[in-house]
Amino acid sequence: MRRRPALPGFHPGSPSRFASRILAVSLAVSALIAGLLAAPALAAAGPKTATTAAPTTTAVTKPKPRALSPLGANTAASDQADAQSGRLAATHVRPLSPRLPQTSSTSKAVRPPEATKHAAAASCTPTDFGTRTGSELVAYIQDSTTDCINTLFGTTGTDARNVFREAQMVTVAGAFQDASQTYPGDNSTHVWQLVLFLRAGYYVQYNDSADVGDYGPTLAAATEGGLDAFTANCHFMDVSSEHGSVLGDVIILTDSANEQARYLDTYKRVLNAYDSSYDAYWSMDTAVNDVFTPLFRGHFNPAFISAVTADPSIIDTLNSFALNHMSMLSGTWYFMASNAGTETARFLDTPGLQDKVRPMVKGLLGASSITGPTAPLWVGAAEMTSAHDAAQCSYYDTCDLTSKLTAAALPITYKCDDGHTFLAQSLTASALAEACKSVQGQDAYFHGIVKDSGPVADDRNTNIQIVVFASPRDYQTYSGWIFGNSTNNGGEYLEGNPADPDNQARFVAYVKSVGDGFPADIWNLNHEYTHYLDGRYDTYGDFSAGQTVPDIWWIEGFAEYVSYSYRGVPDTEALSDAGKHTYALSTLWQSTYANSDLARTYPWGYLAVRYMIENHPDDVQAMLTKFRTGDYAGAYAVYNTGIGTRYDADFAAWLDTCAAGACRVSSS
Repeated sequence: MRRRPALPGFHPGSPSRFASRILAVSLAVSALIAGLLAAPALAAAGPKTATTAAPTTTAVTKPKPRALSPLGANTAASDQADAQSGRLAATHVRPLSPRLPQTSSTSKAVRPPEATKHAAAASCTPTDFGTRTGSELVAYIQDSTTDCINTLFGTTGTDARNVFREAQMVTVAGAFQDASQTYPGDNSTHVWQLVLFLRAGYYVQYNDSADVGDYGPTLAAATEGGLDAFTANCHFMDVSSEHGSVLGDVIILTDSANEQARYLDTYKRVLNAYDSSYDAYWSMDTAVNDVFTPLFRGHFNPAFISAVTADPSIIDTLNSFALNHMSMLSGTWYFMASNAGTETARFLDTPGLQDKVRPMVKGLLGASSITGPTAPLWVGAAEMTSAHDAAQCSYYDTCDLTSKLTAAALPITYKCDDGHTFLAQSLTASALAEACKSVQGQDAYFHGIVKDSGPVADDRNTNIQIVVFASPRDYQTYSGWIFGNSTNNGGEYLEGNPADPDNQARFVAYVKSVGDGFPADIWNLNHEYTHYLDGRYDTYGDFSAGQTVPDIWWIEGFAEYVSYSYRGVPDTEALSDAGKHTYALSTLWQSTYANSDLARTYPWGYLAVRYMIENHPDDVQAMLTKFRTGDYAGAYAVYNTGIGTRYDADFAAWLDTCAAGACRVSSS
């Protein structure tokens, strides 16, 4: 995927949190280029008792300022390629998140069972929710699947107001409070759907407040009531697969509602309670890791910083978690200890806390190293010193940090030719030569399909830097800090500003496994390289310039198409999906990162592109002609209005032949 703006948190829009391949598309397409990757704990409401702490703050009396969008629809880390248009500052690099499935010798955690999803309602459209109010709305939400509710994160316009106006949200928050009081420790009462609906509402309202309208103290109090009731429930500290699924989203909701200050004690409870018994359940470990999301994003909420300054014990909790769980750094869930260390060090951003935090961070750095199994802890903590306490770099021994990280993680430079340079962690000379040959050969293949006449105007990306880490773990450990990219994905193309002669286009990749079908085992090598070529020869301007219209069917579908057809291998997922007839071609014209899940973006994008290239090449050329001059509205008109639904029936028939085996043969 070409790199697009992404918001901090589990975003940019994410499908279900438990999806095995996540579209690193955080649904945050309309907002600032703020953040990058990440993700729950406990302070029960009500009077203090021996086992239940009161909320950290009192109920709000006015809406709180909001610097960042709430998180989009649920996702986990993905192996799909990603794309981003600009470098993210270290202050916006969010905590690391788990990948699915989680199975290894060090972790037996498993996905939550499908039983957590209630039977589907008869229909799942914004209208189904927007035309209902009161108890009828609540019942419809609870009778829907969690996957259905996740689709509401992409709601816009009049639908957004009808579904998520404040009165609707207050109703659902009240139902959440009622359900939380009798929560049995699983989703048998369908409280999870209510939580997801509230999360979706906060997300949509932030990004489309003109349509949804304002949210005020009435909703804030109602949401607090629900969260207080849930965290006070006797099952809140249960350890089970189904509870973990619900718990994680409840903790994310504390962030969506901008209530990080109120639930500081909750976060401490969750972190302090973690032990090895959680590791039997993927969802429980994920829920604990989710705590780091509000603790990260709270730094953009003045109320949170004030609360931590008044009672900094959460910093002690984070520091202790990192030091007490160093053994995790060698296992599947290494990022939990790493995240704890990073979030400890992030409080260097607050001058009033620096005297407390500095010796903690120095201790974390001393307990870890820049390479080896403890590197994730060292790198995260070191980056916070660079971002927030650079004047003291000698104290931490982190001066010139980016150069240190690059030298440690990417010691190999291989110049393929003037247009292609590799930076690698551990590739052999023969592997580098193989990868070089592959991208060189792809040029002619690409030009034969798009029939361009040279680079688009003002594109000075004359060469590409290809960065290859030795594993997904190394990619997550180093890449975000060195290059400022999101790492909850399968690699990322960083286009930058192609008009800037000093710009360096690059894509960052990794070796996922041996014999995975990619040259030199570099995961998504040819997909990412297609993004570079497509950006240079087909699309004017930087990546964000083309996001003014729905064109993801082409951007991602074409990268998939070239990757598979150039390598001469079938896209088995697309072939499997073809027979399902999930989408009409005219529906795929409207695909955006905000409204599309993995299947719609990748295999269905591939199917749409392959159909058009094989059957309507003149239409493809008409569209590309517009793309190349920056006339994205004109290009959109070529397929949206010029073609519209005319090819839908033929596309449906073609899908049948494709599913029957015709698409197992390369079309080019």
